[in-house]
Amino acid sequence: MKAILLVLHTLLLLNSPTQATPGKRVPDKDQFGFFLAGNRSWTRIPFQLHSNLIIIPIRINNSDTLRFILDTGVSSTIITDPAAVSKQKFNYTRKVKLTGAGEGSTLTASVAINNQLSCGFLRASHHNIVVLDEDVLKLSEYVGVPIHGIFGYDLFNTFVVNIDFQLREITLTKPTKFRYRKGMGEKYPIVIQDTKPYTDAMTLIEGDKSTPLRVIIDTGAGHALLLDRTRNPEMLPLPDRIIRAQLGRGLNGVINGSMGRLEKIRFGKFEMSNILASFPDSLAFGTKLINTPQRVGNVGCELLRRFRVTFNYGEKYMVVKPVKKLIRESFEHDMSGVELKAKGAKFKNYYIGRIIEGSPADLAGLVEGDELLFINNTAVAELTISDIYKLLQRGEGKEVTMVVRRNGQMALAQFTLKRVI
Repeated sequence: MKAILLVLHTLLLLNSPTQATPGKRVPDKDQFGFFLAGNRSWTRIPFQLHSNLIIIPIRINNSDTLRFILDTGVSSTIITDPAAVSKQKFNYTRKVKLTGAGEGSTLTASVAINNQLSCGFLRASHHNIVVLDEDVLKLSEYVGVPIHGIFGYDLFNTFVVNIDFQLREITLTKPTKFRYRKGMGEKYPIVIQDTKPYTDAMTLIEGDKSTPLRVIIDTGAGHALLLDRTRNPEMLPLPDRIIRAQLGRGLNGVINGSMGRLEKIRFGKFEMSNILASFPDSLAFGTKLINTPQRVGNVGCELLRRFRVTFNYGEKYMVVKPVKKLIRESFEHDMSGVELKAKGAKFKNYYIGRIIEGSPADLAGLVEGDELLFINNTAVAELTISDIYKLLQRGEGKEVTMVVRRNGQMALAQFTLKRVI
C-alpha cells in the first residue's frame, strides 16, 4: 500500500467534555462529551483495518452506520462526506476554515452543535461536529471502502485507549479504572500539544551516529515514518537512494516528496532496520505546520501495527508491546508502479488512477483509466484495495497478470514485480 494515505491536522477544538465526579453515577441523558453507557468502566469496539487506517463504525443522531477513521490527534469530529448526512437536521452555527498538510488551499466547513454519537456502549452527548462543505478529500477512493469522517482527540482524551491490531479491536477504559502493568509492554512519556501526542522515544541510527527524534504518534497516517527536513536538513539528510513519489493526501490536498530507506530506527528499546521513510516537500508540509518547532515528523500505522499500543493522555504516557512475528517483518513499497482509485456504489470498482513512467506496469502497457478486473486469476471484486496493494508490494521477481477493461475492450498485461527502493 502507499506510503501515506492520510495525514490530517486541524486547528479546531470544539468540545470540552465535562467529566463525571469520580464514584458518582451520572444518568446517560445528563452526560456531556464521550462516555460509556450505563456507567460501564470499559468496553471493546471492533474495527476494520484498511490501508493501515483504523475504521470505526459510528452513528450520528439517527443516521445509518457511518465509517470514521480513528486519528490520535485530529482535534474535532469531522464529516468529510457531507452527502452521507444530507438528511440530518443539524443545528449549524457558523462557518470555519480548516488548515493542514497538502499543497491546496484551506477547506471551508460548517459547525453543527449538540449532536449524539454512538458505537456499541460508547456514547457522546452534546457533541459538536465539523461538516465539510464538499467531499474534496475523497478518502473512500483511496481507502477502498466508504469513509465518512475522522475523529480522535476527544476519545483519547476521555479514555485510556488500547489498540490491538491483531484482534482488530480497541479497548476503552475509564482512566480511574486503569492500572498499568509491566506485562502490557514498555511505558514511554508522551507530550500532548495542540491535541496531538508527541514522543521522544524514537532515535535514528546511522552507523555510530544516533539522532533523537520528536515525532507525533499518528494513527491517521498509513505510512511507517515521515520526516520533515524543512527546518533542519543537516540533521536529517536524505538517504543516498531516493525516489520521487506522491506520498498521499493531507487535509489540504496532495503531499508530494521523496521516499528512501533508513539504516535503523529505535522505537523505545525496539530496533527496526531498513525502514521506509517519507520526506515531504516543504510546500506540502513544513510551511503549513509552523507551530511545532521541535517536531521532526510522525509515525503512522505501518509501523504501529507491529505493536499493541496503549495511550493514556491524562497521565501522559503510551505503552507499546511488540508482536514478535511482525516486528521482524520487512517494510515494503509498491513494486508495480500502479496507484488505484476505488469507484462505484460500494467502492469495489478499481481503476488505475496514476502510473509511474518506466515502471513494470507502465512497460507492460497499462495506462491511466484502465479498470482492473482480474489479478492473478482472481476477480478483484473479491478483494479489497488493501489486498491488491499487498500483492503488489511483496515478492520481488514475482510474475503478475492483470486483466483490465479499456474503452469497452479487455486487455491483458503481464509484468514482473521490481523493488524500486
